Amino acid sequence: MPPLRPGSRKIGNFFKRLSICSFHRARCLRLSVRGVLIFRSSISSFLRFTDLIAAGAVSGRRVLIRADLNVPLNANGQITDDTRIRASLAAINLARNAGAAVMVTSHLGRPVEGQLRPEDSLAPVARRLSELLGFEVPLIQNWIEKDVEVAEKQVVLLENCRGNIGEKADSDALAQHMAAMCDIYVNDAFGTAHRAEASTHGVAKYARIACAGPLMASELDALTRALDAPRRPLVAVVGGSKVSTKLEVLTALAEKVDQLIVGGGIANTFMLAARLPVGRSLAEPALIPEARAIIESMRTRGAQVPIPADAVTAKTCSADADAQVKNADAVESDDLILDIGPRSTQRIAALLAHAGTIVWNGPLGVFELEPFSAATKMLAEAIAASSAFSIAGGGDTLAAIAKYRVADQIGYISTGGGAFLEFLEGRALPAVEILKKRNAVSKSV
Repeated sequence: MPPLRPGSRKIGNFFKRLSICSFHRARCLRLSVRGVLIFRSSISSFLRFTDLIAAGAVSGRRVLIRADLNVPLNANGQITDDTRIRASLAAINLARNAGAAVMVTSHLGRPVEGQLRPEDSLAPVARRLSELLGFEVPLIQNWIEKDVEVAEKQVVLLENCRGNIGEKADSDALAQHMAAMCDIYVNDAFGTAHRAEASTHGVAKYARIACAGPLMASELDALTRALDAPRRPLVAVVGGSKVSTKLEVLTALAEKVDQLIVGGGIANTFMLAARLPVGRSLAEPALIPEARAIIESMRTRGAQVPIPADAVTAKTCSADADAQVKNADAVESDDLILDIGPRSTQRIAALLAHAGTIVWNGPLGVFELEPFSAATKMLAEAIAASSAFSIAGGGDTLAAIAKYRVADQIGYISTGGGAFLEFLEGRALPAVEILKKRNAVSKSV
């Protein structure tokens, strides 16, 4: 099979075969391609790559997948964690097995546009992707400046997209060039969905077809299930060092959840708001009014922010520190609160046992140090044991899940990072909004 070049397979009229029909009083999307009919509830506000595959609309097409392959590298340029590469395999295999000519691109690090250095290259990713797929995945350099040739069922990796001039500015010219390279654009990089860049947002405006990949769709489905249509009680756990970094998350969740459990330095600020001593602990006294406003807003609608009744304290934050459990009102002026105490932990476990939905972002204490890990360990195990639908996200959260080996017992683990937090805040994600807009336009055709 010869390589497919840009424009060699025209499907610009594909959406003309899209129509909206009524089916048992439910609005459904009807795709009629090559005689195949698919019915999908219109509750999905974006087109899914799996819909196109089921409709037979992918075979022989040039597919551009925007993946999130931004993996950590050590000083020798070796990948230290390939989780994101493995997570991207589903979209790549779906496209290849459907007979598409597959182009994949991603960012890696924060290169200067137009000045890619060797350490900015996706070369390590190409090697690992080749190992996981079982065949060579060529790395294409300077792909914006050439016609990329790729055959059906072949996979090529396009060099770091953040090296392209105009990427961060969401350049229309760059986006149009990328759109012209493909018949179908697939955004499978939820972790970058909060950024309006050429490879995540602009290209979706101009591509013949723009849709969500399986990873993107799974993230949105899980978050929607947890926040827009939760089974009650809805319990959120928010940990971290500072209220200021998660104030918008806390404020947004306070309007939705039945219980808002706080941990880490955030809990210390809420303890101050409840007029409890915190000694030398990390806290933000300037944000006491905001913490009290959150507590009061939840109280007025019958919800709660459980304030810790006890704490694990020490004079220093170290693995060999003398950890002591104290009542919350007995914390001394030179104490550091480094974990939530056992009585408070038991109360949290009881709340989680009766929850219908759990959203988890952040640890309850300094779980990296054994003397202060008990509350976070209990939290992970309680969420794992709960019958509730659970979704967890954030770097420290993922580390805790790995440490306590509960990944298989969490309903959904988000790798979205900043996008996960912005979704919790209730913000619109540019890369998702453009997919919704394109789908809405297609329905009106």
